[in-house]
Amino acid sequence: MAGGRKLVIVESPAKARTIAGYLGEGYDVEASVGHIRDLPQPSELPADMKKGPFGKFAVDVEHGFEPYYVVDSDKKKKVAELKKLLKESDELFLATDEDREGEAIAWHLLAELKPKVPVKRMVFHEITREAIQRALENTRELDNRLVDAQETRRILDRLYGYEVSPVLWRKVRQGLSAGRVQSVATRLVVERERERMAFRAADYWDVTGTFAVADAGEPTFEARLTGLGGKRVASGRDFDDRGQLRGKDVVHLDEATASALVAGLSASPFSVASLDTKPYTRRPAAPFTTSTLQQEASRKLRMASRQTMRTAQGLYENGYITYMRTDSPVLSTQAIDAARRQAAELYGAEYVPANPRVYTSKAKGAQEAHEAIRPAGDHFRTPAQVARELSGDQFRLYELIWKRTVASQMADARGQTASVRLSATATPAGGAPVETVFSASGTVITFRGFLAAYEEGKDVDRYGDDESDKGAEKAEARLPQMAQGDPLTASDLSADGHRTSPPPRFTEASLVKALEERGIGRPSTYAATISVIQDRGYVSSRGQALVPTWLAFAVTRLLEENFDRLVDYDFTASMEEDLDEIAAGDKQRSEWLEAFYFGDRSGTRGSGGLRGLVENLGEIDAREVNSIDIGDGLTLRVGRYGPYLEDASDLGEDGNPRRASVPDDLAPDELTVEKARELMQTQPEGDLVLGEDPVTGTTIVAKNGRYGPYVTELLPEPELDLGLSAAAKKKALAAAPKPRTASLFKTMSLQTVTIDDALQLLSLPRVVGTDPESGAQITAQNGRYGPYLKKGTDSRTLASEEQLFTVTLEEALAIYAQPKRGRGATAAPPLRELGDDPTSGKPIVVKDGRFGAYVTDGETNRTLPRDVTPETITPEQAVELLAEKRAQGPAKKKAPARRATTTRSKAAAKK
Repeated sequence: MAGGRKLVIVESPAKARTIAGYLGEGYDVEASVGHIRDLPQPSELPADMKKGPFGKFAVDVEHGFEPYYVVDSDKKKKVAELKKLLKESDELFLATDEDREGEAIAWHLLAELKPKVPVKRMVFHEITREAIQRALENTRELDNRLVDAQETRRILDRLYGYEVSPVLWRKVRQGLSAGRVQSVATRLVVERERERMAFRAADYWDVTGTFAVADAGEPTFEARLTGLGGKRVASGRDFDDRGQLRGKDVVHLDEATASALVAGLSASPFSVASLDTKPYTRRPAAPFTTSTLQQEASRKLRMASRQTMRTAQGLYENGYITYMRTDSPVLSTQAIDAARRQAAELYGAEYVPANPRVYTSKAKGAQEAHEAIRPAGDHFRTPAQVARELSGDQFRLYELIWKRTVASQMADARGQTASVRLSATATPAGGAPVETVFSASGTVITFRGFLAAYEEGKDVDRYGDDESDKGAEKAEARLPQMAQGDPLTASDLSADGHRTSPPPRFTEASLVKALEERGIGRPSTYAATISVIQDRGYVSSRGQALVPTWLAFAVTRLLEENFDRLVDYDFTASMEEDLDEIAAGDKQRSEWLEAFYFGDRSGTRGSGGLRGLVENLGEIDAREVNSIDIGDGLTLRVGRYGPYLEDASDLGEDGNPRRASVPDDLAPDELTVEKARELMQTQPEGDLVLGEDPVTGTTIVAKNGRYGPYVTELLPEPELDLGLSAAAKKKALAAAPKPRTASLFKTMSLQTVTIDDALQLLSLPRVVGTDPESGAQITAQNGRYGPYLKKGTDSRTLASEEQLFTVTLEEALAIYAQPKRGRGATAAPPLRELGDDPTSGKPIVVKDGRFGAYVTDGETNRTLPRDVTPETITPEQAVELLAEKRAQGPAKKKAPARRATTTRSKAAAKK
């Protein structure tokens, strides 16, 4: 037995390769490539089960919420491979991640493989030789409490999505989805935009000046007027979102008053009224958790949450950092020693405190990983030591993690903070004398401590542009030596105008922070949640800001008015706490799901259960749900083909309100009454119907889109099975016929385009003819970079868009007979070369294809994910992407085999 083969199963090919290098001979390390089983779509259930208790959700809600699992169609080949390897093995090690998700993957593997050899659960939170050896020596049993917790979440999400999403399809639009965390995250973004829409700016003024003491060797400093006649001068914080002053004992300066004060102070003597000095101390931030890593990567590296987690996963699987899904800021004893040792070596012994810093988690139900995210190993590699191994995003993220970890064990930053108040009497022209107070503050850092290595970033402060808050920004400003009563000389006195700003939109970083602070969801899922609300069309990005679409307004309103409890922040947070108690074994899964779904089983809206809410919705006015009042008789409607405006006071010849389309790039808070009136005058009335295609019978319309005006055809809405999941709906919609679409030529406009123009545009690409030498077809096409000819893989630019319809075969052959110039003058070389693929043995390259950049080894192609670029993709990522593509196999749609299914109750884990 000791000399036999041992099978080790992990999730990803990259992780498998790294671990295999540490285990050596006698071990077969294979990847399951994620989950192998899941709840099937109801349409995929065997015929005899579709009308039974599993028919609606693939979960029997009447008998303990028992789930019914099937092996994913694209994983059957992988399962067969694992079973074959298991027959040749004497021992099985399940080495999936040590969190809930990893434990569930291990349980599914165990249930499906049905091993007859000893099984051990092998866990580690970093992939180093030492950690893997320790994990082999300290295996454990499968933790069924963690499996229960993950399974409860999966069932809960199935119940929530399958009950609520169909309501959105009927009342808003097909293909939409609702979810336990995504709907609440969307509501947060929508509520912030509502605040911005309701916001009314207030103007206010203040006075600033430059001041100097008698000693010319001392620095000058700036101060701002903060007091007038015994009252505080208003700053941006003193106004509410309606533009009204909050306090009574506050002076609101206008331009005339501020300018009069400047004139009245021009000859006035200034003196120091008070001076307060106190020690300044600042502690370093704790080591990274999943949430703080996403926030800081967004602030400092401008990385999206999904991009951060993908990059971190690559670093973890290749042995550079510890496990990246954790809510714990705790460092192991070895990590603390490594950080303190490295800080002393790089910055000096005085930069390391006498005692190690100990951090504790404040998060409830923290993920089960043991440590914070830190460099892997008992001795950290510096960024310089890994610079040749890592590049792009991976290097930048590793450097950020390394700096944060080392800084967390360094000494406090120390210094002195001084606050000074200056007084003078102003004598405005024609007015009575009035006492004024100017204030300034500054901090001098005398010992940088941890700041020598790292300083935490900050989110945008709503009041950061107000002069009243400059003291916070001038942390390094030094004030001169002075004492109470000292005279000061004033110069550059000026009156400055300001305008209050609306609440800042969420960024990915601030949204992650808001979700975590409210206890909604878990940080390990935030990246996926943000990606979902973007992919569903609920949120778009403008720079780093997250902007809700009008579609999100309609969905959020429907949920607030009909499923208020499900999008309530406190209720959602309490659900998360309950799920954590299930993981701890303090609550029973089936009882909790019973209460969530059925409540008291009265079947009423007040039952406390999801089913009662859905079955007693009453009549939902779809038109009202999809309407937002803009004001002055103008209403925005969320229509089937996008948002449009209606003016109830302006009826057309048919008696219906006039309409105007709303550009996709216009943010909701920018649609003021004035802007809406402008659109009513300049935009076509919604979709500009041009006519009917005589061949297909479809209606042809002209629209104004994000990338300019275009024409398209209106196809019937595909009829989807209401039982489909979000993923299945996405596949079904992707397989449905797509409308022909074409951008208008630069010489065309929405006001002048005709049905003939549209049909001609939609006829592209046009077959020009056949090359008599090669037999290849030559087509004229309009692409991203303008009009061009295409023959096989050889493309040539056309001089004008009009040539798309006029170029002849002879002219095309003449163009091809000329030497190729400009873009694509020679066969495009690979964008990058990434080494040989370990499976095929062939070189992996990154190429630019018709649908974007992709990786290929000549046999398998895989388009790069949206958050990965040709410049930042690593060889490990490329290998993993190709492995995932191979594992999917050919796209086949087969009925699930009964032998590949099981229920939880029938798949007891072998010990």
